[in-house]
Amino acid sequence: MVERGRLLADRTDLRPRDRDHLRALVADWTLVADLAFADLVLWVPTWNQTGFTAVAQIRPTTGPTAVPEDVVGRFVAKGRRSELDRAYASGKTVRQDPSNASGQVRSPTGVYEAIPVSFQGRVIAVIARQAVARDVHGGALEGAYLRSADELIGMIAAGQFPLPEGLATTDAPPRVGDGLIRLDPTGTVAVASPNALSAFHRLGLAADLVGANLTATATRLSRTPGLVDEALALVAGGRSHGSAQVENDDATVTLRSIPLFRDDEYLGALVLVRDVTDLRRQEKALLTKDSTIREIHHRVKNNLQTVAALLRLQARRIDEPAGRAALAEAVRRVGAIAVVHESLSQQEGEDADFDQVADRIIGLTRELAVDTEVERLGSAGLMPADVVTPLAMVIAELLSNAVQHGVSESPRRRRVALHLARNGRRLTVEVADNGMGLPANFNPTTGAGLGLKIVKTLVTEELSGAVAWEPRLPHGTRVVVDVLLP
Repeated sequence: MVERGRLLADRTDLRPRDRDHLRALVADWTLVADLAFADLVLWVPTWNQTGFTAVAQIRPTTGPTAVPEDVVGRFVAKGRRSELDRAYASGKTVRQDPSNASGQVRSPTGVYEAIPVSFQGRVIAVIARQAVARDVHGGALEGAYLRSADELIGMIAAGQFPLPEGLATTDAPPRVGDGLIRLDPTGTVAVASPNALSAFHRLGLAADLVGANLTATATRLSRTPGLVDEALALVAGGRSHGSAQVENDDATVTLRSIPLFRDDEYLGALVLVRDVTDLRRQEKALLTKDSTIREIHHRVKNNLQTVAALLRLQARRIDEPAGRAALAEAVRRVGAIAVVHESLSQQEGEDADFDQVADRIIGLTRELAVDTEVERLGSAGLMPADVVTPLAMVIAELLSNAVQHGVSESPRRRRVALHLARNGRRLTVEVADNGMGLPANFNPTTGAGLGLKIVKTLVTEELSGAVAWEPRLPHGTRVVVDVLLP
């Protein structure tokens, strides 16, 4: 389908509720195109009533297209295509050729139909239906398709289609090609396409569908014996518009019913059928995989916390201050990695909320210096796990360094800020403090500190980014990390 929504607002004076009705029609007219084996084009009158503009177009998936070019946006002046003018003025379907009167299936060969679209007692648009040449001696299934298309077209002209919101729809709505069942007014199957029959055979049906009551058949094949699923009964019976599922240990099949009316007379229903067994199995496999990955992250986090606890115990047994400091640094670094795995264990998918990770690292930093105010400004959002881990370690190193070395002249005013700014794929991380600033001989290229080397290595090699240290006026230090996310 091709649609240009601005055309409705720019070239017509239709009311907002009229435009909403047309959008709902376009959202569901694939059904009509497939049943009619025809291209459909939606024409709306221009604001000055000088002609019609094509605002939407769809081609059938059940046959070749009769309108290969894109006609959306095309203008037809009044009088140039009389079928459109007559259908809009009369509120009745206008055909170029007469119906086949021989009693055979009517062929849409060469047919150009103009179908009025009614809403709240007014004609608001016209649908042009056009099909390529077809054999007039169609089979019973093709005849059922065309008759159903004509009935839906009649409902469009009467303002009865699209149907109002029905029972909860599924995430995999079936189409005509997936399988189609035609019910008579009693809920008995009159016609079933081969794909629809195959779907019910996969559920365990051994007999033919034609002549069976669909509600009784669907509920019998459903997984739950005894109590009847009310939604399934309503949908399979064809009296209610909406979707439901028939599910058992062998298969899962989606049903969607469309009741058919001529004026106030109930004609029966179309029930679209789709076998979603393989799709559901894939979904369950993905859920199982996701749960397994999150459990692995949870266990890694627990193991890292155990390592950190052992390092703390070891640090308490060391009298050498330098040794205790080194183990304390190791505890902090292990803790930063554990934070990442904890966040991944709580997220769906393979991305982690970096804002959550940053806040937890800030919490670890505050434990190093309770008299320092540490805050986060800005947001980074979700990121892949292979980016979150090195970036979290970089932030942990920079925050720790700012707390330990960015000592302010007045301890009561010590502040460290983490700024996160994301613009598309570009992420900028800034750590700023109000301390004494960089030493006079500071050179990030030749600096020998372990933390400095960790930051440079992770930013340049793991993240393919850049890092810069610079003074922060009037006093303090500012470190900026610039990364291009994958």
